[in-house]
Amino acid sequence: MAAERTDAWASGDAYEPYVGRWSRLVAREFLNWLGAPANGEWLDVGCGTGALCEVILHTASPRRVIGVDPSQGFVSFARHKVKDQRATFRMGDARTLPFPDGSFDAAVAGLVINFIPDQGKAVSEMRRVTCPGGIVAGYVWDYAGDMQMMRLFWDAAVALDPAALPLDEGRRFPVCHPERLAALFRGAGLDRVQVRAIDVPTIFENFDDYWSPFLGGQAPAPGYCMSLPEDRRTALRERIRENLPVGNDGTIHLVARAWAVRSFHP
Repeated sequence: MAAERTDAWASGDAYEPYVGRWSRLVAREFLNWLGAPANGEWLDVGCGTGALCEVILHTASPRRVIGVDPSQGFVSFARHKVKDQRATFRMGDARTLPFPDGSFDAAVAGLVINFIPDQGKAVSEMRRVTCPGGIVAGYVWDYAGDMQMMRLFWDAAVALDPAALPLDEGRRFPVCHPERLAALFRGAGLDRVQVRAIDVPTIFENFDDYWSPFLGGQAPAPGYCMSLPEDRRTALRERIRENLPVGNDGTIHLVARAWAVRSFHP
């Protein structure tokens, strides 16, 4: 039986417990690293549930933040969740951003670049809508390495089902590597490109806290998980359970690594 690729992006309620809670931790480190001036105009490309927008509002003192995403479900979730009057959310495609040249002081993309079919076009669009001297930046999970909750999932899935190998995000998304990420931004004509790792702790209260988000059907790993018949899903669950570092109190301490990139409009 061939593995089924299911990249569903619609439900903020399912996405939040999966990686939304961890992405906020990465976003804080990311914004501290950017060091953007206060009172700026920000664009969040592929804003999803609004997690990065929320952290921008809380830590970067922006004048305005606009989040764009192609998913109506995510845009609706973000509008409901983020009540700050400085934030606006709208549907939009990263490859054809609906803004004039030089509209923003910073254009950022959190955990989305790898999912965009034409990544070069998307980064070029981020550069276009950013003013000269402005920041163009983003971050992606280290799927092939130390995004451990996903790495443990896919290692177990492929061990049980070799047909799942092409679905493994570490294999599917080669841009989620520091050298390739830097090359993508340099290829868009951006200056002073830098890449760094951001590691954050992901502490799960127990096995159910780790496993239940994979049953939400949102994103590649949960989509694959829910495409399995019950007996194969149970086998996958138990295979993962065997390999998790469970503490004496039942908690599971993992690390989530993201590769972050920052650059400047020349």
